[in-house]
Amino acid sequence: MLQELCSKQITRAQFYKKVETDFSLVPEIIAGTASPKATVRYGCASVLMDLSAKYPGKLYPYMERLIGLLDSKHRIITWNALAIVAHLTAADSQRKFDAIFDEYYSFLGNEYMVTVANTVGNSGEIAKNKPYLADRIIAELLKVQNLRTTPHLTEECKLVIAQQAIKTFNTLINFTKNKKALLDFAEQHKNSSRDALRKEAKMFLKKWQ
Repeated sequence: MLQELCSKQITRAQFYKKVETDFSLVPEIIAGTASPKATVRYGCASVLMDLSAKYPGKLYPYMERLIGLLDSKHRIITWNALAIVAHLTAADSQRKFDAIFDEYYSFLGNEYMVTVANTVGNSGEIAKNKPYLADRIIAELLKVQNLRTTPHLTEECKLVIAQQAIKTFNTLINFTKNKKALLDFAEQHKNSSRDALRKEAKMFLKKWQ
């Protein structure tokens, strides 16, 4: 089946449908994320991401292997894995995510803006599935104020990430008593030079103050 994907004999949508009707194919798809062929590895990762969103219980038996994708040398695979792991928290009866909490949030210190933004953006879903982790998640997200700049994470990028954090706070605020910290964060950005961030901060404050 991976060869069919590589040779474009089947589309990504057809590939998804095949796995959707036979979840015993999941290990093969996970293995496909290590393919030297970009079409195969990214196709497999994308399908796994979509399946994990719709069928977290079906993919949960493979959670350890899917967590392993966080360490991929390919950034796009890591971005997919950040979403996959977040989706699987919906079925995480054994608290496997809890055991890798620090590893997951270590990506907030990544040198690439998209990696950091993905970590922030997936946090609302994790909090909804695991509300008892909300305060720990908030403590991590508040640290984005102090991100170090890199060639791939400029001061402007930090403003984009702050905007993503405030958007995520709309979910997190429902699961914490420490609302003041989130409001204070938004207050600091209500006069931002970045238009989208300024609007996001003002909308958050209007809704929750």
